[in-house]
Amino acid sequence: MNKQNSNFDTLSQAINELRNQGYTEDFNLKPYCLECASSKLQLYPEDFKIDSYYRFEGESDPDDNSILFAISGEKDIKGILVDAYGIYSESFSESMIEKLKMRKDD
Repeated sequence: MNKQNSNFDTLSQAINELRNQGYTEDFNLKPYCLECASSKLQLYPEDFKIDSYYRFEGESDPDDNSILFAISGEKDIKGILVDAYGIYSESFSESMIEKLKMRKDD
């Protein structure tokens, strides 16, 4: 997993760039998997990898923080997941938390 030091000022700029790079699926975070409703696809932690991620911090509101993940899976599936910094407050499986955890050395 690579943290990207981006030149993006906004989350929407980063999303647009990842779309241009082929990350076209929109993933939703579920307790045990990532889900893409449009393609009826579910990716469990062992089925995907995080290619890169970008942190965005709200200047005026600390609650306006988010992480954008660029994710790839089997069969050339590529998509994005936008997550507020609140994964640990939800009831997610241990394997999902571990897969999406930001490490200090990242």
